[in-house]
Amino acid sequence: MNKSFTKGSRGKLFNFFNVNRKGQPPLFLLLIASITALGMILPPVYLVLRATQSGVDEFLSILTRSRTLETIFNTLSMVAGITLLAVLVAVPLAFLTTRTDLPGKRFWLVATTLPLAIPTYVGSFALLAFAGPRGSVLQIILEPLGVDRLPSVYGWFGVVIVIGLLTYPYIMLTVRAALLGMNPSLEEAARSLGYSQRQTFFRITFPQLKPAIASGSLLVALYSIQDFGTPAMLRFDSFTRVIFTQYRAAFDRTLAAALALVLMLLVMGILLLEFKLRRAGATYYTTSSGAMKPPTIIPLGRWKWVALLFVSLIVFLTLVIPVGVILFWLFRSTLFGGVGYTSFQAVPLWEIVWNSIYAAGLGALVATIFAIPIAILSVRFRNRFTTILERCSYIGFGTPGIVIALALVFFGSSYAQFIYQEMPMLVFAYLVLFLPQAVGTIRGSLLQVNPSLEESAHSLGRNSWQTFREITLPLVRPGIISGAMLIFLTAMKELPATLILAPIGFKTLATQIWQATAEDAAFATAAEASLLILMISSVSTWIILSQEKKAS
Repeated sequence: MNKSFTKGSRGKLFNFFNVNRKGQPPLFLLLIASITALGMILPPVYLVLRATQSGVDEFLSILTRSRTLETIFNTLSMVAGITLLAVLVAVPLAFLTTRTDLPGKRFWLVATTLPLAIPTYVGSFALLAFAGPRGSVLQIILEPLGVDRLPSVYGWFGVVIVIGLLTYPYIMLTVRAALLGMNPSLEEAARSLGYSQRQTFFRITFPQLKPAIASGSLLVALYSIQDFGTPAMLRFDSFTRVIFTQYRAAFDRTLAAALALVLMLLVMGILLLEFKLRRAGATYYTTSSGAMKPPTIIPLGRWKWVALLFVSLIVFLTLVIPVGVILFWLFRSTLFGGVGYTSFQAVPLWEIVWNSIYAAGLGALVATIFAIPIAILSVRFRNRFTTILERCSYIGFGTPGIVIALALVFFGSSYAQFIYQEMPMLVFAYLVLFLPQAVGTIRGSLLQVNPSLEESAHSLGRNSWQTFREITLPLVRPGIISGAMLIFLTAMKELPATLILAPIGFKTLATQIWQATAEDAAFATAAEASLLILMISSVSTWIILSQEKKAS
């Protein structure tokens, strides 16, 4: 008896999988996925309604205000500076670790990738604690020489340095992958025609890297445009800081909603620009039949020491200084009896750690549960409607956390006061923001499961639920765990949504760092929380990598 779903039958409630791709998807999965899609589109739709409730003319007048135009310019200049710095750091690092005889390439590859695990607001704290105008490590060292105050690191320069140096691995990893997959025959042909190494790189290699650079630059641009902690700590008026200030200070928050909508439109504009550039750069890709021989390793010669100095400087700025500053302030506070701590340290540290793990874990669990039906429908029951459901799940991609949080504040205070400033509202924000991560990883794992395995199980008398539990689930478990841990890691570091939506008095490690640095200048308190969040992030990263090994 065939228990799989056919085109003319409704099937069982737990008929999750159907090897017949023409079959109708189970109503149970459709119901969950549809509810999830409605929840995903709720924040941006309500934000549009709130921002334009005073009329389109009023909204357009907000757009043309000098303050709005200045904020747009600040944000765009910040994004441009960060992306340029990231490219200038990432491309040489990718080339040095793939195409040259750089000593210790494996070590430098790992060391230059680790900055991804450091939240940018931790980097901002490290910059302020190391080179801030007053009370920093550098100022303490120079104080015997009569230096009472260092030059300011606040503003555009500090934001660009911190975010650029902590996000360049997005570009480095994509460029490195492109270099490893590139056919070296074109470069060899160019050199055989008399081209120098420099001419070969700029005329042959670099044009083929443009799509990878553009892809990595998009990730850096989206990260920088939605970052809140760094502009807030370094007092730079980007969109995220201006929106948060307007939300906290103003009685009428319509202006904050309008600015949030402008920021969302700006993100969409960047995505559209990247899409057009990607289409234009598609001709740079090359294909080859058969196996490719490894590329020629370029000897650095007398430039070897310059290359080592460059990679050492990057590692020093992105790893040694942040970790060193954290340890310095912890040691100094211990040695001098709690110096650098603040009054809100009365909240037990173990409670703050538990709050962080609890909120991030709950968000990861909920997002993963709701991602599974969407992933199943998009792989096993793909049609126009399930494709729309899948597309809706990606609404949170690239949307700044402060935009989602603001939309939920407006909605919750008006229509859902019973969960306003409660944990379900924060978990829902995590669902909207991070659902795409789980859908992507689970969908990728499902695509690797051959439907013939499920057909064989059905032919042996297994029903759909047994097939899912005994065959499919063990095969996709690494993807499910990786997706959940990725959300846990990201939610642990999420700052604006947690600040705005968390229950009153609910503190996490992220909000602890922000408050200690941006409001109280309590470097020891921030150092303590920063070290803990780095440790938890490292464990989460290790779990993700272990699941990738199991999947392979």
